Amino acid sequence: MNIVELLTQREFLIAVLAAISAAAVVFTFGSSLIVKTEMKTRIKRVALERDKMRAEEMARLRGNALGSDGRSSIRRNAETKTYMKKVVERFDLKKAFQDDATVDRLAMGGFRGQGHLTTHLFMRFATPIGVFVLVGFYFFVMAPSPDRPVYLSLLYAIGAGLAGSYLPKLLLSNAISKRQASIRKAWPDCLDLLLLCVEAGMSMEHAFKRVAKEIGQQSVELAEELTLTTAELSFLEDRGRAYENLGRRTGLDNVRSVMTALIQADRYGTSVGQALRVMAEEGRETRMSEAEKKAASLPPKLTVPLILFFLPVLFIVIMAPAMIKVFATPMNTGL
Repeated sequence: MNIVELLTQREFLIAVLAAISAAAVVFTFGSSLIVKTEMKTRIKRVALERDKMRAEEMARLRGNALGSDGRSSIRRNAETKTYMKKVVERFDLKKAFQDDATVDRLAMGGFRGQGHLTTHLFMRFATPIGVFVLVGFYFFVMAPSPDRPVYLSLLYAIGAGLAGSYLPKLLLSNAISKRQASIRKAWPDCLDLLLLCVEAGMSMEHAFKRVAKEIGQQSVELAEELTLTTAELSFLEDRGRAYENLGRRTGLDNVRSVMTALIQADRYGTSVGQALRVMAEEGRETRMSEAEKKAASLPPKLTVPLILFFLPVLFIVIMAPAMIKVFATPMNTGL
């Protein structure tokens, strides 16, 4: 038995799919335990980002380069693979795939730096080619069919490759959605803590630093963004730029509105505590309205499961004894 016959056997394919399904189940349940260990990695990455910003700002103030060779001594965790960088530069993928929103969307997903940008561009280039090769290998080698024309198999492979080109965008959108959901959930509590810190007499830098430390147990993503904002408030000349960067990295309207209020309060000298108090009240009202909206949408969502699953079972329970009794009673057919 050669390898092609083994790969095309139905039992082998069923075993492979069962193994993949079991691995997916194990990964799904195990990922909840792995997420807890990501906080230290995120904090370390934020610390490196803060050190790099400090080095760049100090070098700018001194009017010197970051180093004798023009490079910073602070390295990021997200180092780009050499072959990825060569492919991106060889085919000029930045011009083909990168636009004005690419860097912002990567930042919304928690991917900052040139390394993540290069990896994203490489995946957008390599994923459709890889999917095309895999699907073509399956149709032409693993499961060839004399009844299927060659052009049809090639058309399937091309279609799969085109569909695979959207896979990096889909994964990035999924990461952005999860990150924004975590930040959105913890943002009202963050505003309350900021208001308490400001009214206690803390500056905005110390307030962000303290809140980032406290909110990390609820949302690691929000704590990471607040830590970066603390670093930017310490080293950037324009405080409004730090606030704008926070709104841009999160991509949430409620965060942008709060940052706009802080920018106006810092620019015109109005009360920061009053602005935070108003925004905190609006955040609590928004969260309550979202909860009421979810509660109001629950009955329509339960209608379909009720019709498909509960009512048939209820009818069976009610009518089954009578039907059993009817069919168990012998019918009198005598004249």
